[in-house]
Amino acid sequence: MRVGTESTSTAVDVRILTRAELTLHGVALDAPVRRPDGAGPSGDGHVLVDGANAALPTNPASPYRVRDGSVWLGDQDTGLALTAVNRPKFYDLTTADGIPYEHIARLHGADVLATTVVQTCIRYAESDRCRFCTIEESLRSGAAVAAKTPAQLAEVAEAAVRLDGVQQMVMTTGTTTGPDRGARNLVRSVRAVLEAVPGLPIQVQCEPPGDLAWIRELHDAGATAIGIHVESLDEEVRRRWMPGKSTVPMAEYEAAWDEAVRVFGPNRVSTYLLVGLGEDPDELIAGAGELIDRGVYPFVVPFRPMAGTLAARDGVPAPSADLLTYVTEGVAARLRAAGMSGADQKAGCAACGACSVLRTAGG
Repeated sequence: MRVGTESTSTAVDVRILTRAELTLHGVALDAPVRRPDGAGPSGDGHVLVDGANAALPTNPASPYRVRDGSVWLGDQDTGLALTAVNRPKFYDLTTADGIPYEHIARLHGADVLATTVVQTCIRYAESDRCRFCTIEESLRSGAAVAAKTPAQLAEVAEAAVRLDGVQQMVMTTGTTTGPDRGARNLVRSVRAVLEAVPGLPIQVQCEPPGDLAWIRELHDAGATAIGIHVESLDEEVRRRWMPGKSTVPMAEYEAAWDEAVRVFGPNRVSTYLLVGLGEDPDELIAGAGELIDRGVYPFVVPFRPMAGTLAARDGVPAPSADLLTYVTEGVAARLRAAGMSGADQKAGCAACGACSVLRTAGG
């Protein structure tokens, strides 16, 4: 029996299933680069698995061990190579007013700089909060500053590119009170970073702005790609898991995706889909196929009950590796049929791929 699953089906790709188990259950490894909390998948060590970015829980209780650069399950070599990402040099720097650079932006994988431009969210009260989110826990732990200025982001990005060879950047934001829902701050930040580091691919992430003209503003500021994250296509799941965010109608997401594809182009727009929230897996795969038909990349990621989330407090478990593998393989097949690859986005979560198993599955 494998961790978290009782499947013995020979139809399952063992390599993908093993990668799924690593994503869910982690590896016994002390990774130098970690992300304890924040707006996305957290509590991870950043490593390379077979040379590709991977964000895995650093779990001393995991049955997976690393020996001589390979992942082992007991006395069995899984065939996967794993190396930890080295601590970046830019983490040693601080701003003139004493803020550590890593409190402004962090390394993801080996070559991606990521930041939450505004580390607060209007939906973080318990009655509204997304049950999987820890965006403001970074503030409570002292690991981030609430609002990063464009000048700070430009300073850190320049150093990360110069000292550590960063190849792309991701800018997300908590939802703000204005009708732009955070897009305005992203526009300013993208412009500042590209003035300091011309040509750096940048993905921006925000809720559908109330005025879709902000999507053109983000593109014209220089953003390479955009993520408009819905997390689930099932209305009941949305209401249960995202009580505040689900008040934004699905029609607004669809309009924003279509406008973003028109402005940025096909496969330059993505959305998270979380596996394990209770959505029917076949319906999830079918919905992902419809997104692909729109030109939107469905970035399939497992829900994990991270410390500080409402889901963890309530004891909600992560999905099984079987379920994650099934959905991942189904979505990857549709991506391949459409000729869509996350790497082709040049910047963003799909381009990085660390939090998903899609790249292992050929998506």
